[in-house]
Amino acid sequence: MWVCPSCDGRAVSLEVIRKVVPQSVVKELWQRTLYEEITSKARCPVCTRRMSVVTLSVQEKKKYLDVCQRCRFIWFDPHEFEELPLISSEKPPREDLPLEGREALALARLEALKERQELREIGPGAPDHWWEVILGYFGMPVEYNARNIRNTPVITWTLSVLILIVTIASLYNLEAVVKNWGLIPDQFTRHFGLTFISSFFLHAGLIHLMGNLYFLMIFGDNVEDVLGKQLYVLLIMFSALAGDLAHILSEPGAATPVIGASGGISGVLAYYCLRFPRAKVGVLWWLRWIRIPVGWMLGLWTLGQIIGALRQISGFESVSALAHLGGAAVGVLFGWGTTHGQSKRVVGSETAMNPDVQRPPGG
Repeated sequence: MWVCPSCDGRAVSLEVIRKVVPQSVVKELWQRTLYEEITSKARCPVCTRRMSVVTLSVQEKKKYLDVCQRCRFIWFDPHEFEELPLISSEKPPREDLPLEGREALALARLEALKERQELREIGPGAPDHWWEVILGYFGMPVEYNARNIRNTPVITWTLSVLILIVTIASLYNLEAVVKNWGLIPDQFTRHFGLTFISSFFLHAGLIHLMGNLYFLMIFGDNVEDVLGKQLYVLLIMFSALAGDLAHILSEPGAATPVIGASGGISGVLAYYCLRFPRAKVGVLWWLRWIRIPVGWMLGLWTLGQIIGALRQISGFESVSALAHLGGAAVGVLFGWGTTHGQSKRVVGSETAMNPDVQRPPGG
């Protein structure tokens, strides 16, 4: 906009007029500018060429405006611009929503924002901390945007401490301890079946120990928080038992003992991935740091275990991938059973407006 310092007239660009004057008025003004060929005595303040005179009907009165087609400027004498009809600045009245409706609308908008943010976070990126690269180098996933824990994970911490103590205590004479207290498929009833329990706490070395403890600590605390202590203990017990039985059925005549908590932890991992489908992990893949949903991690992990199970059956693998798959199967069953029952309770006794209600995956 250009204002004349002497007469207080003003030249206003067409783009500015579009923002304050109704579209019908702007359209009529510019059409007349294109078809009327009356030359004005006034000159454009920008290009100094003579402007065109345009007749415009405003409130049943004719107004004569000077327009520069080249610069798209319209000249207004004093008080002419104020006589144009303006777009109403008042917002249309909106019917007030009840409290429940406003809460639902706010939650829906928040959910949409979260989904857009999650899509942006998937794929190649950079870790949040330098030490995450070290974990990724050793094949450890880094947990992101996990659910806040409301209760102290007593069971997870207790199991981790017991596994650590038992394994370290056995390292002084590991071979003899494993032979005596490891689970042997063709002698699984020895020690009155206690080797099902003792083998869970034994590990083949520090690397085996630290790997299992890492997965238990990272994913177990969230699972314990949502399942509760009793169901969490049952999940680990049945997962470990299913893993051991899967290994025994695959090699019923084997005399080599099997040790480790991997079967029980596999059940925890599978449940975590199903219970928190929007959580993500960071992994190091071909020297690139990427973030993926835990569902993708579970799929890749399962594929790796199937390949390992085939190698195990063929005699080329010493790690019991079948025990991992057996434990994971129990985790999947727990995930389906608990979330299915919870969805019924939510529909039957909770309101949809309660943000504290934990909805099942996909629900």
